Amino acid sequence: MSQAFSGPSAGHVPVLRLGQVLLVTLQGDLHDSTAQQLQQDLSETVVASGATGVVIDISGVEIVDSFLGRVLAEIAAQSGLLAARTVIVGMRPAVAITLVELGLTLPGLHTALSTEAAMELLDVPVPSARPGAPRPERP
Repeated sequence: MSQAFSGPSAGHVPVLRLGQVLLVTLQGDLHDSTAQQLQQDLSETVVASGATGVVIDISGVEIVDSFLGRVLAEIAAQSGLLAARTVIVGMRPAVAITLVELGLTLPGLHTALSTEAAMELLDVPVPSARPGAPRPERP
Protein backbone atom coordinates (compact mmCIF):
# COMPACT_ATOMS: atom_id res chain seq x y z
CA MET A 1 0.00 0.00 0.00
CA SER A 2 1.48 3.34 -1.00
CA GLN A 3 0.25 6.82 -0.57
CA ALA A 4 1.58 10.29 -1.06
CA PHE A 5 2.03 11.89 2.31
CA SER A 6 0.12 15.13 2.39
CA GLY A 7 2.16 16.64 5.17
CA PRO A 8 4.57 19.56 5.08
CA SER A 9 6.31 18.30 1.93
CA ALA A 10 3.39 19.19 -0.34
CA GLY A 11 4.62 21.66 -2.95
CA HIS A 12 8.27 20.78 -2.37
CA VAL A 13 9.93 17.41 -2.88
CA PRO A 14 7.16 14.76 -2.84
CA VAL A 15 7.32 12.05 -0.20
CA LEU A 16 5.68 8.69 -0.91
CA ARG A 17 4.78 6.42 1.98
CA LEU A 18 5.19 2.66 1.43
CA GLY A 19 4.03 1.08 4.68
CA GLN A 20 6.60 2.09 7.30
CA VAL A 21 9.03 3.55 4.75
CA LEU A 22 9.12 7.03 3.24
CA LEU A 23 10.38 7.21 -0.35
CA VAL A 24 11.83 10.46 -1.67
CA THR A 25 12.97 10.83 -5.28
CA LEU A 26 15.27 13.74 -6.03
CA GLN A 27 15.23 15.01 -9.61
CA GLY A 28 17.74 17.36 -11.21
CA ASP A 29 19.57 20.03 -9.29
CA LEU A 30 18.34 20.54 -5.77
CA HIS A 31 18.59 24.20 -4.78
CA ASP A 32 19.88 24.99 -1.31
CA SER A 33 16.52 26.25 -0.04
CA THR A 34 14.72 23.15 -1.38
CA ALA A 35 17.32 20.86 0.24
CA GLN A 36 16.89 22.59 3.60
CA GLN A 37 13.10 22.40 3.28
CA LEU A 38 13.35 18.69 2.46
CA GLN A 39 15.43 18.16 5.60
CA GLN A 40 12.82 19.84 7.78
CA ASP A 41 9.87 18.21 5.99
CA LEU A 42 11.33 14.70 6.30
CA SER A 43 11.90 15.03 10.05
CA GLU A 44 8.32 16.20 10.54
CA THR A 45 6.98 13.47 8.24
CA VAL A 46 8.93 10.71 10.03
CA VAL A 47 7.33 11.76 13.31
CA ALA A 48 3.83 12.26 11.87
CA SER A 49 3.82 8.94 9.99
CA GLY A 50 5.75 6.78 12.44
CA ALA A 51 8.05 5.69 9.61
CA THR A 52 10.93 3.38 10.48
CA GLY A 53 12.84 3.92 7.24
CA VAL A 54 13.63 6.63 4.70
CA VAL A 55 14.77 5.79 1.17
CA ILE A 56 16.20 8.67 -0.85
CA ASP A 57 16.58 7.97 -4.57
CA ILE A 58 19.26 10.25 -6.03
CA SER A 59 19.41 8.60 -9.48
CA GLY A 60 18.05 11.82 -11.00
CA VAL A 61 20.82 13.93 -9.41
CA GLU A 62 23.84 14.54 -11.60
CA ILE A 63 25.96 16.49 -9.13
CA VAL A 64 26.21 16.26 -5.35
CA ASP A 65 28.18 19.13 -3.86
CA SER A 66 29.43 19.43 -0.28
CA PHE A 67 26.23 21.22 0.79
CA LEU A 68 23.90 18.50 -0.54
CA GLY A 69 26.18 15.81 0.89
CA ARG A 70 25.96 17.50 4.30
CA VAL A 71 22.16 17.77 4.00
CA LEU A 72 21.89 14.04 3.21
CA ALA A 73 24.11 13.21 6.21
CA GLU A 74 22.00 15.48 8.45
CA ILE A 75 18.77 13.87 7.19
CA ALA A 76 20.23 10.47 8.14
CA ALA A 77 21.30 11.74 11.58
CA GLN A 78 17.93 13.35 12.29
CA SER A 79 16.01 10.32 11.05
CA GLY A 80 18.20 8.07 13.19
CA LEU A 81 17.39 10.13 16.29
CA LEU A 82 13.71 9.66 15.36
CA ALA A 83 14.17 5.86 15.11
CA ALA A 84 14.20 5.67 11.30
CA ARG A 85 17.10 4.38 9.18
CA THR A 86 18.05 6.19 5.97
CA VAL A 87 19.20 4.48 2.77
CA ILE A 88 20.42 6.30 -0.35
CA VAL A 89 19.77 4.54 -3.66
CA GLY A 90 20.62 5.26 -7.28
CA MET A 91 24.00 6.87 -6.70
CA ARG A 92 25.84 7.42 -9.96
CA PRO A 93 29.54 6.51 -10.10
CA ALA A 94 30.48 10.15 -10.73
CA VAL A 95 28.57 11.19 -7.60
CA ALA A 96 30.36 8.54 -5.52
CA ILE A 97 33.72 9.72 -6.87
CA THR A 98 32.86 13.35 -6.07
CA LEU A 99 31.79 12.48 -2.51
CA VAL A 100 35.08 10.65 -1.92
CA GLU A 101 37.10 13.52 -3.43
CA LEU A 102 35.27 15.98 -1.16
CA GLY A 103 36.07 13.77 1.83
CA LEU A 104 32.38 13.29 2.69
CA THR A 105 31.88 9.98 4.48
CA LEU A 106 28.13 10.53 5.16
CA PRO A 107 27.98 8.88 8.58
CA GLY A 108 24.71 7.15 9.45
CA LEU A 109 23.81 6.81 5.81
CA HIS A 110 23.41 3.40 4.22
CA THR A 111 23.50 2.83 0.47
CA ALA A 112 21.86 0.32 -1.84
CA LEU A 113 21.91 -0.14 -5.59
CA SER A 114 18.12 -0.20 -5.96
CA THR A 115 14.95 0.64 -4.10
CA GLU A 116 14.22 -3.08 -3.76
CA ALA A 117 17.63 -3.65 -2.15
CA ALA A 118 17.01 -0.70 0.18
CA MET A 119 13.68 -2.16 1.27
CA GLU A 120 15.39 -5.49 2.00
CA LEU A 121 18.10 -3.66 3.94
CA LEU A 122 15.35 -2.03 6.00
CA ASP A 123 13.76 -5.50 6.50
CA VAL A 124 10.62 -4.48 4.65
CA PRO A 125 9.00 -7.30 2.65
CA VAL A 126 9.44 -6.80 -1.08
CA PRO A 127 6.73 -8.33 -3.29
CA SER A 128 8.15 -11.27 -5.22
CA ALA A 129 7.91 -11.61 -8.98
CA ARG A 130 5.56 -14.57 -8.62
CA PRO A 131 3.01 -15.27 -5.92
CA GLY A 132 4.07 -17.74 -3.26
CA ALA A 133 7.76 -17.57 -4.14
CA PRO A 134 9.95 -17.89 -1.06
CA ARG A 135 11.92 -14.85 0.00
CA PRO A 136 15.68 -15.39 -0.39
CA GLU A 137 17.53 -15.98 2.87
CA ARG A 138 19.96 -13.29 4.01
CA PRO A 139 23.51 -14.28 4.88
